[in-house]
Amino acid sequence: MSLGQEKKIIDCFRNRLRHLILVEPVLGQIHFLSNEQKELIRAKLQNEGNVSAATLLLHEVTSKDYPEGWFRELLTALEGAGCKQAANYMENRPPSPSAEAENDSCIRLINLLQLSLTNTMKTTDVCDRCFQLDILTEEDRQNFLDALSETEHDGLVRELRGESPEDPEAESGKSGEPQALKDGTEQPVLAESIEGASLDCSIDSSMDSSGFLSSMDASSDLATGGSEREIVLRDYQMEVARQALEGKNIIVCLPTGSGKTRVAVYITKQHLESRSRMKQPAKVVVLVNKVPLVEQHYKAEFGKFLKHQYRVERVSGDSQLKISFPQVVEKNDIIICTAQILENSLAKAKQGDEDGITLSQFTLMVIDECHHTQKGDVYNHIMIRYLKQKYKNAGLVKEQKTPVLLPQTLGLTASPGVGGAKTQQKAEEHILRICANLDACTIKTKTLGEDPKAPYKRIASAQERKEDPFGNVIKGIMDEIHAHARLNPLCQPGTQIYEQWVVQKEQNAAKEDNQRVRVCAEHLRQYNEALHQSNTIRMSDAFSFLQKYHDEEIKKKCNPNDEDPIEITDTERFLFVLFKDKKDLLQRLMKNPEYENNSLAKLRSLILQEFTSRAKARGIIFTKTRLSAIALSQWIQENTKFEDVGVRASYLIGGGDQSVVKPMTAAEQKDVLNKFREGEINLLIATTVAEEGLDIPECNFVIRYCLVTNENAMIQARGRGRAEDSSYTVVEEAGSGVAERESVNEYREKMMSKAIISVCTLKRDVYEKKIREYQMQAIMEERVKAKKKQQKGKTKESPSKVKLSCRGCSKLVCSGEDIEIIENMHHVNVTPEFRELFNVRENTSLQERLLDYEANGFIACKQCGQRWGSMMLYKSIECPCLHIKNFVVTYDTKKKVFSKWNELAIRFPAFDYSMHADLVTHSSDEDIEEME
Repeated sequence: MSLGQEKKIIDCFRNRLRHLILVEPVLGQIHFLSNEQKELIRAKLQNEGNVSAATLLLHEVTSKDYPEGWFRELLTALEGAGCKQAANYMENRPPSPSAEAENDSCIRLINLLQLSLTNTMKTTDVCDRCFQLDILTEEDRQNFLDALSETEHDGLVRELRGESPEDPEAESGKSGEPQALKDGTEQPVLAESIEGASLDCSIDSSMDSSGFLSSMDASSDLATGGSEREIVLRDYQMEVARQALEGKNIIVCLPTGSGKTRVAVYITKQHLESRSRMKQPAKVVVLVNKVPLVEQHYKAEFGKFLKHQYRVERVSGDSQLKISFPQVVEKNDIIICTAQILENSLAKAKQGDEDGITLSQFTLMVIDECHHTQKGDVYNHIMIRYLKQKYKNAGLVKEQKTPVLLPQTLGLTASPGVGGAKTQQKAEEHILRICANLDACTIKTKTLGEDPKAPYKRIASAQERKEDPFGNVIKGIMDEIHAHARLNPLCQPGTQIYEQWVVQKEQNAAKEDNQRVRVCAEHLRQYNEALHQSNTIRMSDAFSFLQKYHDEEIKKKCNPNDEDPIEITDTERFLFVLFKDKKDLLQRLMKNPEYENNSLAKLRSLILQEFTSRAKARGIIFTKTRLSAIALSQWIQENTKFEDVGVRASYLIGGGDQSVVKPMTAAEQKDVLNKFREGEINLLIATTVAEEGLDIPECNFVIRYCLVTNENAMIQARGRGRAEDSSYTVVEEAGSGVAERESVNEYREKMMSKAIISVCTLKRDVYEKKIREYQMQAIMEERVKAKKKQQKGKTKESPSKVKLSCRGCSKLVCSGEDIEIIENMHHVNVTPEFRELFNVRENTSLQERLLDYEANGFIACKQCGQRWGSMMLYKSIECPCLHIKNFVVTYDTKKKVFSKWNELAIRFPAFDYSMHADLVTHSSDEDIEEME
């Protein structure tokens, strides 16, 4: 098949393909797209859903030329991502027209009759008959049962296996006299509910087995929700919900595991029912701050209890939706989404975009983890819009005009914190500000001492090392570097203070063109990190970190094109030789277990104690960095003593790409959590990503390993120990200050509790006055910020004001006049003069991290090897993209360093694609003429 034919086939089946392709897993397996292309597609996925992202993916594939083999790579990616039917279409092997039409019609019919089928169909008989007619094979049937089991449809699984159905959800009342809200008589679903179902979704599931199972899973999920479900609240839950049930804005503050989300489900159900009785419209939006929480709230709470009666939908960057967000809002009663998706749509509405929505379309807004409603957070952006409209409404009422309706707000949090307050008064101000930001009339919480599940807490202090020859060698290397660069640190290496000092030294040296100090400071920073690692994880992990860094630095000095050699300065040669001379000694020392840090030994004894003293241990270890989480997981897996007592460990880290360690995708995080939930994994080593929000099963021990942050993180982490007789342990090295900071957090927790009580007991007029003051202050601050941003945009100066020099060798690279911006994001320099100054290198570190973006390589200085940025392909034009952190900027004769381009008040022109495309075309024609 020729290149033209391949793209014609994709164009021919484009409408089918955009519904069949699952963008996120496919993007993870293709390498011919550039980093920028993938970023644009992922942004489209997050903001507009899977179909829009798939449409953009197909456009990028068909509108550009790629190296030979791209089509086979795309087919392999589709099959690997479970999009087999999409691959069949691309290979021009579609089903017959009649079969395709019949399939579409059948799925449309199933969607229309779904409720009737799930309530009346004899599931077991139909399944058996399908099996007899070979519609289902033995493998299909077992896969289907497995899928139902994994999605918590245990009753349906038992029914299909011919077992007696039981209700695993039935619960007897617990402490006190729980109050129940029953669904009562089953309410018929309105015809508009069925019409509101997405009929065009029939196309995307056509024919392949994965589509069939996906479609059936949705049906069975709805079927299990079709039975009457009972929401049971305890007395304290009913008490905190009371004012919300009266229609007031409140914050519900309950400890992790105390059922605050269940309270929100109860309030949501009551809200919808009461407005229905009064013949008033009702619509609820549930906002979360993490993508995994969207699916979690849908499956475990809102969907589980309410989808049999109301239309519930979830929207996030991982959603495979086929309609826009405003359509989702229009067609559903309850929408669970990430806050950023709502904020994007609100911003579109303000700009007059038809694809936007307004807050007035909702009658209840639930905000999960609402303590994040502070300056700069997306929750606060949404609530500032709310508050502005609230005060506009007051003016409209005075003018006897109709005010704009605003939703009731319900905030949920386990800990509002004290915002770094040092006094009780400041703690109360912090609580009041959060109440003001959420327009809450009060904050409701449990009475102190009412949490019987609070885990037993202890501090496990490890003695300081008597001997640390490995660390002493590293410190000796650092002393030699200090002497070479004439640096005199006033703090101890291996600390955060030293890290800050050395970063400042590097920045100052870059501005002063002092390459000796700058390069030494860079190396000192790496040795400082290795020293910290040797104090928390294995010496071998610290050595591997240093070895990898030096290998990468030496590679920088090797010219990939074997042209002019890259300059190695005397300082760089000194640093390379210094590590080489000490390398063998470090390797010998790291193999001696006597020299390992005592914190690691303390952690080992704690893990063994937990797993030998409990019948069924399940725990989480929280650690500071991704590197330490992975290293601790490997250490446990390689130690047979842990295996002997039944430890099955894995790590859980974040998904952002801001680390030297490969981030976890949402799918990988979900897989680990599922294994932890099912018991396949019983020990999770996690960064702070697991502290807040994620639905993690009850644990009977939690360990914070050499990690202390703030009181919120402490409360969230401790709340993971929800099982009876659970323990919460902080491991520290004596003298590290960890125990002292933990004590400060405990003090702040008490301050927070007192502040909440104090706020709740304020006189109503005093409370309302303070809330109004803080709200007006927040609105004014936002207006000032917006005005400054607008003025900054107007006062941006000419690009001729700046010049960029290489941070590695101080060589003048270009003028600001040579720089253009692509899509208000990427700063590129496509001048021929600039192209003579750099090499394009393969990004080996990203390949090792299994990240496919930036696979098109990075650009590095020909003279010193300093990395400058990446090479991006924009509409078939290669564009060197500059990262400002790799340059020293001369601005009006003053030299400065910047982390981000938006810190530089310069107005760069937009990239002129037509002009550059003409130049590229003209250049290509000349090359062809020369060849002829």
